[in-house]
Amino acid sequence: MPEALLPDGRSVQYWFGGADTGPVVLFFHGCPDTRWAARTGEAAAREAGARLLCVNRQGYGRSALAGSTHVSAADDALAVADRLGVDEVAALGMSVGGGYAAACAAAHPGRVTGLGVVATLPPPEAEPDEPVAAMMARFAPGFAEYVAGLDPTDADDAALADRFTAGLPAQDSDLLRSMTTTADLAASVREALARPEGYLRDAALTYRPWSFDVTAVRCPTWLWYGEEDERARPGGDWLAARIPHARLQVVPGATHLATLLGSWESMLRSLLH
Repeated sequence: MPEALLPDGRSVQYWFGGADTGPVVLFFHGCPDTRWAARTGEAAAREAGARLLCVNRQGYGRSALAGSTHVSAADDALAVADRLGVDEVAALGMSVGGGYAAACAAAHPGRVTGLGVVATLPPPEAEPDEPVAAMMARFAPGFAEYVAGLDPTDADDAALADRFTAGLPAQDSDLLRSMTTTADLAASVREALARPEGYLRDAALTYRPWSFDVTAVRCPTWLWYGEEDERARPGGDWLAARIPHARLQVVPGATHLATLLGSWESMLRSLLH
């Protein structure tokens, strides 16, 4: 899969697929996850006449490390779009990725034509006492234990995929299994867990107020939340209160990842029309 050089010389991995031509949806993956997540939407993108672009944030796979923020990660993704000759994009973010998608829309109002946020938790209102680096260090042992339990170094794709999906709600697992091959799922898990820095920085930023003004979002906005995703659901109300033109849609019966996986095509069509 391809890599691109950013203006500062860092290298990032990305995936670009879907229709051969058409408008571009810049997808921001969850945590821990990678550009592979966008491939679950490839068939839907072809049906909707859209192209999908997803960039590994710093620390995921072979994307170089950086002291990232929501806005700087969005800037990195747009820099890859520049390399590909893409100007306007719609931004779509899943779970933790929703904050990065919102940052992209808020910081680049002349370039982002639509915003979609899927199952994203609200940020805390108060700044924590710990700096980002200290919080990352505190989270590191727990993440190492999680990775050891999954054992991504195991060459058995099926066993790794089984261990990973065993930790998901049944609906999420069933949809994910139906939309990707075992080999691709195992490759995604290995890439997401190859290094700890991507997850740890994502996690540290999740526990801090967003460093951008979400009320600055001016483009058409959709907020998709699963009816059964009780942990994330407050994020929809939080965002709807701050982006008055946003359309909050609760997906009946959907759990966390299923909110995205079961609605890829309708989401893409909403963002592009």
